[in-house]
Formats: sequence, C-alpha cells, structure tokens
Amino acid sequence: MPDERLRALFDNNRQWARAKSEADPGFFDRLSHQQSPRFLWIGCADSRVPATEICGLDPGEMFVHRNVANLVVHTDFNCLAVLQFAVEVLRVSDVIVCGHYGCGGVRAALGTRPLGLIDNWLRNIKDVYERHRDELEAAGLDADARERRMCELNVRAQVENVCATTIVQDAWARGQALTVHGCVYGLENGLLKDLGASVSGLEQLAAIYRMG
Repeated sequence: MPDERLRALFDNNRQWARAKSEADPGFFDRLSHQQSPRFLWIGCADSRVPATEICGLDPGEMFVHRNVANLVVHTDFNCLAVLQFAVEVLRVSDVIVCGHYGCGGVRAALGTRPLGLIDNWLRNIKDVYERHRDELEAAGLDADARERRMCELNVRAQVENVCATTIVQDAWARGQALTVHGCVYGLENGLLKDLGASVSGLEQLAAIYRMG
C-alpha cells in the first residue's frame, strides 16, 4: 500500500491507465515492445513544462532529458549519454532544446545571491549573459524584458552546445539526417515560440567548433 502522501498519485495513475486502455486497447502492448521517438527534447526540469503534454504527444513519441534551465554542458555525461542514445540508437531526426519564460534558473543566474552547489551549474548561464552583456544592458530594456531575452539567448547557446558535440557532428559526418532546434515555452499562454535557431549541418557552425 503506498504512503498516504502518494495515494492520490497512484489513484490518478489507475484512472489514467484505465482511460488510456479504453480509448486505445492496444496502446500499452505496443508501448511495451518498442519505442521509436522522432524527437529528443532537452528541457527545463520545471514542473510546469511537461514535454509530451505541451506538444500533444503520447508516451513513446518523444525521448526526454530535463535539468535546471535546460543546459547542455560539455562535461555533463548524463546529458551526453542521453544525446548519444537518442541519436545513435533511437535515430531521432530532431533534437529540440526548449527553455521557458519565467525560468527560475535563469532568474537566479541573473542575480548575485549565493544559493550553494547550484551556483556552479548556473555559472554556465552567467557566461551566456556576459557574452551578450551589451544587448542585455541596453537602455530601455527593463528587468522583465531582460529576463525574457536571456531565456531566449540561453536556448540559442545550448543549441550551439548540442551541435558542438562529437555525437552530433559524427552523425552529420556519416550522413544521418539530424536537425537541432531552439524554442521557448510561454507559461502565460501555453504556446511554443520557434527561435529560428535550427541547425542541420556542420557548415552552420562557427569554424572553431567544427571537427573534421
């Protein structure tokens, strides 16, 4: 018997599984035998941004990795392992880096209050801020606008980081069709915004990051 604090979750699970089976009797049998997602989603761990739900997809249709502020760090072997499995084993055709407006990680990175261990993680966002300082500190840009723009710039930076990996570049070298996209989710309206940052080949990267 589950802990009382979890009882509602188990009850919800049973109701969901029952409704799913009634709507599609073969769903769980199909799902248990194979997953063949087209997409890898690299998103924020924020509980308000459930990847498959906001995209209207079923379980099995999207491979998902989430962390604080949707970062792709070249020393994060957890993220890199997910990326490699998605690209080389699942053979996804699209990698989506998705941030969201109102991101607590971005907001914390824009401040100077010490938070502990996570400050080392958020340092990666501070680096993005420093690269775009002139734009972000331009006259007339208020705090809210600066934070929203920073969410977008962070996504763009992570798209670049995905493309700079040996995993993605090896895929392109062997002729695998793979595109990396950047988008931002609006908590206030539930809509995704395409940032126009898609990359589908080595020639779109800065020369210093190209290998081979």
